[in-house]
Amino acid sequence: MSSPEVPRLASARVEWVEDGQPRSARWRSENGANAPSRIVIVDDRITADAAWRLACEGAALLWRGDFQNARQLLQAMARRADDKRRQQGGSPAEAFHLHRQAQAQRARTLGMLLLQLEADHTIALRRAPDVRAACTEAYGEGSETALLSLRELQGLIGAHEWRRKGIEIASLGARIHPHYGVFSPVRGEYLALIAQAPLPATTLAFDIGTGTGVLAAVLARRGVQRVVATDHDLRALACARENLHRLELDGRVDVVQADLFPEGRAPLIVCNPPWVPARANAAIEHAIYDPDSRMLRGFLGGLSRHLEPGGEGWLVLSDFAEHLGLRSRAELLDAIDAGGLKIVGRDDVKPTHPRASDPDDPLHAARRAEVTSLWRLATR
Repeated sequence: MSSPEVPRLASARVEWVEDGQPRSARWRSENGANAPSRIVIVDDRITADAAWRLACEGAALLWRGDFQNARQLLQAMARRADDKRRQQGGSPAEAFHLHRQAQAQRARTLGMLLLQLEADHTIALRRAPDVRAACTEAYGEGSETALLSLRELQGLIGAHEWRRKGIEIASLGARIHPHYGVFSPVRGEYLALIAQAPLPATTLAFDIGTGTGVLAAVLARRGVQRVVATDHDLRALACARENLHRLELDGRVDVVQADLFPEGRAPLIVCNPPWVPARANAAIEHAIYDPDSRMLRGFLGGLSRHLEPGGEGWLVLSDFAEHLGLRSRAELLDAIDAGGLKIVGRDDVKPTHPRASDPDDPLHAARRAEVTSLWRLATR
């Protein structure tokens, strides 16, 4: 279904010549990729090697063949991309940056395989799926022909299924339904920390950067009488409101747009900021990557001004960045001290996601050592 809060991306046009006629369409890229300057029309006759070569040369491939064959071609191109990945080496930080560069290059190249989306969000190709609901959820109602990468379309379809089915949250005994562009709460270990830590009060709590609204829901289910959940992203705000309404908690949780803190003070303020101080390669990654730890520093720097006397700020943070050499424990402790804060407790948990035990992951050593902590902070 459509939502008035679906953001509209900046208008950009892409032009090409097809069958001797000039064509144009709106360019859609969630990650802000530039509209392609060179478009080659391709169909089922192109080989994977030829497609890979053209994509590496910077040519966008506008698909006019069978939709399922386009999916197979993209898979074949992905195998070639994985074969070209460089071996990681050097320090953990160097390995991380090489890994991120390889991921970005892979995404750029595979993003060169394009599809045309009609004004009503249909795809005029053989064996094309019905993607109207997925596209409307992400983009709003259709109004004009657009080009987008097949990879982006696959992301829309996957997000639609996640939103439809939801994710079971053990700490809630219920499902959370993430929207397109809103990070899914797939790491349950940090939710368990919030669900088990002793509450300093049950009158009021702030949830900073609420996303899907899952932490606000956990706090409300624990008995907090009123929660103010903030986010600056329109998609996150719409997602949180829908989830809280579905859970029948919208009468106890106010979802407001704010960059970090709402007005006033609270005896409990919770924040789960991005964990890695690095640039995001994709829009969805802003929940994980944050250059210079802007949100973390903003939370720690402003927490004391918004805590009631005797209150606690709960910081949920992985030490993954420390194991990568991107942020030291001393830097974190200095930021806590600079914010006029003291540590009154800390609860730790090891991650349970699959990559933590995958020896083939380029960052396996850091993932294996990772610990997620709930830092309980108070004003000095």
